[in-house]
Amino acid sequence: MTMASSNTSQTSLGALTGNLVLVGAGKMGGAMLAGWLAGGLDPRRAVVIEPMPSDELTALAARGVQVNPLSSGVAAVPAAAIVIAVKPQGAADAMASLASMVGPQTVAVSIMAGRPLAFLEQHLPAGTAAVRAMPNTPAAIGRGMTVAVPNARVSAAQRDLAHQLLAATGAVEWVADEALMDAVTAVSGSGPAYVFLLAEALAKAGVAAGLPPELAARLARETVAGSGELLHTSPLDAAVLRQNVTSPGGTTAAALSVLMAEPGLQALLDRAIDAATKRSRELAG
Repeated sequence: MTMASSNTSQTSLGALTGNLVLVGAGKMGGAMLAGWLAGGLDPRRAVVIEPMPSDELTALAARGVQVNPLSSGVAAVPAAAIVIAVKPQGAADAMASLASMVGPQTVAVSIMAGRPLAFLEQHLPAGTAAVRAMPNTPAAIGRGMTVAVPNARVSAAQRDLAHQLLAATGAVEWVADEALMDAVTAVSGSGPAYVFLLAEALAKAGVAAGLPPELAARLARETVAGSGELLHTSPLDAAVLRQNVTSPGGTTAAALSVLMAEPGLQALLDRAIDAATKRSRELAG
């Protein structure tokens, strides 16, 4: 069962009165922070815990972003939201220091792969409102796809805030059943790698057909990127777009007769998604 992705009751980040704490400012965490600031968040409301601050993060400190304030002796205060964006293997250690920042109104949002809500509830103070989310790498350019699931403690206002924080890097969908997150991970979380593989394989096929390697790579790259943008902006389904570019008896139809023949590309993707889903369940324990 899915929950509505649209949200009209959100409060602007610029009007937020509490702090937003980001734990881990790597590529994904850094992209989210940039999105929040671009969305109007007062830099002085941003608290970043990052043991190895980048030059970009250090520069943001000059704008008011609080970088590692606890190590400077600044007392912790409950946050409006805490976003946990560390590697899953370092999660337990990172979360051990968060208890003093969690208050009755705090929502904890995790984008750690393979860490279920039960893990968050185990390592955060009892009764903490928690959200598990799975973004993907296009979030780095504001075109990500994130799916989130709340625990029973998340209020409507906390969900609104979590939605806005996640939406800073792209589209957001909500699900009510956490069991769906394994398939989500397999489809959208790992999905960009499948698309990159398609571009890679298309370029190799072009070389095999006689094209110079540099030309084949450019044709594959721009074709995949342009088709993705068309799919993004068009109201038509992917199947309709495919049909629109396929003339009966033409070159595209000849290629698709191979890709869509049994067992074909669909069967291969079914197996791939099944393998990724099973692996996600294994990693989650």
